[in-house]
Amino acid sequence: MNDGLAYKSAPGRWVLAVAVLGSGMAFLDSTAVNVALPDIGRDLDASTSSLQWIINGYLLALSALILLGGSLGDRYGRRRIFVVGVGIFTIASLFCAIAPSDEMLVAARFLQGIGGALLTPGSLAMIEASFRREDRPRAIGAWSGLTGVAAAVGPLLGGYLVDAVSWRAVFLINLPIGAFVIATASHVPESHDPTVSGRLDGRGALLGALALGGTTYALVEAPGGISPAIVLAGAGGVAALVAFLAVERHAANPMLPLGIFASRQFSAANLVTFVVYAAFGGFFFLFVSFLQISLGYSPIAAGAATLPVTVLTLVFSARAGGLAQRIGPRIPLTLGPLLVAVGLLMLTGIDPGDAYLASVLPAVVIFGLGIVLVAAPITATVLAAADERHAGVASGINNAVARVASLLAVAVLPLIAGITGQSFYEPSEMTDGFHVAMFVCAALAAVGGVIAWLTLSDDLLAAEPTRRGEAPVPVPAEFSCGVAGPPLRPATEVIPASRDITAEGALGSAGHT
Repeated sequence: MNDGLAYKSAPGRWVLAVAVLGSGMAFLDSTAVNVALPDIGRDLDASTSSLQWIINGYLLALSALILLGGSLGDRYGRRRIFVVGVGIFTIASLFCAIAPSDEMLVAARFLQGIGGALLTPGSLAMIEASFRREDRPRAIGAWSGLTGVAAAVGPLLGGYLVDAVSWRAVFLINLPIGAFVIATASHVPESHDPTVSGRLDGRGALLGALALGGTTYALVEAPGGISPAIVLAGAGGVAALVAFLAVERHAANPMLPLGIFASRQFSAANLVTFVVYAAFGGFFFLFVSFLQISLGYSPIAAGAATLPVTVLTLVFSARAGGLAQRIGPRIPLTLGPLLVAVGLLMLTGIDPGDAYLASVLPAVVIFGLGIVLVAAPITATVLAAADERHAGVASGINNAVARVASLLAVAVLPLIAGITGQSFYEPSEMTDGFHVAMFVCAALAAVGGVIAWLTLSDDLLAAEPTRRGEAPVPVPAEFSCGVAGPPLRPATEVIPASRDITAEGALGSAGHT
């Protein structure tokens, strides 16, 4: 007799519903927020740096704490930590909706990021721990598809709510979803990782948060003028990063085991992730605002403009993962970033008055095709380059790398593009700044393609054929505010070499969780 729930059973459906609604809430919110940014800025009289913090406050907390969130679930119960995360995210959403100022909204977004860091790894972990082995692929596939739908409708729903009600409704929609998830979470069996021992790496988590927070604050606030506080934050962030690396090197149970980077392929794949996802982050932060401010799109039209990226990713991501396994990751991860670069360069030629079908759509489609060739293969490559027993840690590191890249892109690009202060809302200055930013993002993407060609091995994903009767394991598209990151694979199941890795990660539309 097999342990675990059956996919078609009533208890199995409850587990799937709770996991999908909890993570889907975060995905929906994150893809909708970028569409609302111009209205948020005008209503709260927010500067460009405030808009950056509305995105980066969430990303900062999520990036710094997501590995810790997975560890807490393994130790204290995945359902318990997931529910705590949903509760924090829901309360924070209420605070976002009623925020009277941009400062309060940034603080609430930071709180949302803490909730997201707890619920994101727990949602998939609960599914892998609850279902019997033969039903896990179907359950994960359903989770992937349904959360992908939630993320796909985010820009459209966000645009509609901004047009019909207010930007505040984008956050209020989370309240009934979160309340339902918390009320029904008792249907999910509790699970732990019995192999976990030793203390949590609290020092590592704290130092990592200080490193990200200090450097991000300095980068975002520096355009307004250098002050002692900015210098102190930047220097403190760098010092915290050095201390973080020293602590992780000697910790008994490090949050970031540095030995995993001894694999040159693993390090190279994460370097590709960093530069390419920085390009993604810049695009998703500025694109829908550019459409609204410079081209005069309504919020719902701007949200719909990004839909081709989501559709392409959801439809072809699994096939791209399979292609990478057949021919190796080197070609997809070279061509994908180069296609992204071409799409971004095409965007630099768009000016007010240009038609969507003739100018915007071709660039978005080429950009989306590039994402398809990047998102699934990069995470599969990261997992293949790491030791099997480190599969969960490897995926978590890659997830964090992608989010940090997005965070830094959102912090730095407005300064480089000259759209700081109130110039963000000026159509002519936004147009010029957007063109500069997309050129920088295109250069980053192209560098990622070159790195992949020079460093990655063609036989990295070589594996035995999938065992007879065992379905490939689809892994979901992950969306996030600002940019998506590859999903965390919980350490509840190590992927044998014979398992076919298909869509390990995919990028969403106007957002990432």
